[in-house]
Amino acid sequence: MTNKKVTFEEIVEQNERRIHYHIHRLNISDLQKEFFHEGLVAMWSAYERYQPDKGPLATYFNYIIRNRMIDLIRKTNRDKEKQLRLKLEQERLLHTGNYYRNGVNSYPMMVAEKTITDEIFWEHVKSQLTANQWKWVAYFIIENMTVKEIAEQEGVSMEAVKSWGKMVRRKLRYGADREK
Repeated sequence: MTNKKVTFEEIVEQNERRIHYHIHRLNISDLQKEFFHEGLVAMWSAYERYQPDKGPLATYFNYIIRNRMIDLIRKTNRDKEKQLRLKLEQERLLHTGNYYRNGVNSYPMMVAEKTITDEIFWEHVKSQLTANQWKWVAYFIIENMTVKEIAEQEGVSMEAVKSWGKMVRRKLRYGADREK
C-alpha cells in the first residue's frame, strides 16, 4: 500500500452528501447555503485535525459537522433574539404607551419637549385639582413620565392613572370654557 495522501477536494467529493444529511436531519432550511458552507469548514477542520489512531474518519466527520451546525443554529437564534430585543426597545422609546382615543381610532399622545416653568400658572392649576389629579399633572406633564411609570410609583393600576388624566383634561377644558 502506498502512502498517497487523499486531497481535500476528493474528501469533499466523497462526503458532500454527509453535510446534506446533517442539514436534513437537523431540519434546517438552508436557502443561503450558510449551513452547507459551515459544514464544509467543519469538514476541513476535521480533515486537518484527524488522527487515524483515534477512530474512523467518517465518524469524526459526522461528529464535527453535526456539532458545528448546532453551534451555528444557536448563534443565529441568539442573534435573532438580540435583534428582537433591540426592536422592542426602539419601539418602547418611540412610543410612551400613552394614547388618546378619537372614536374608533387611537393615537399616541404628543410628549412635550419643553415644560412650562411658570409657578403662578401651576399653582392656579393645582388649586382646581384633587391630589391624585395633581400627581398626574406633575408626573405626566411636568416630569414626562409614562402612565405605566406613574402607576408603578403610586401603587395603583394604569387605568386609575388614565382616569386621573381624563378628569384633569375635563376640568381644565371646562375651566377654560368658563373663563371665556
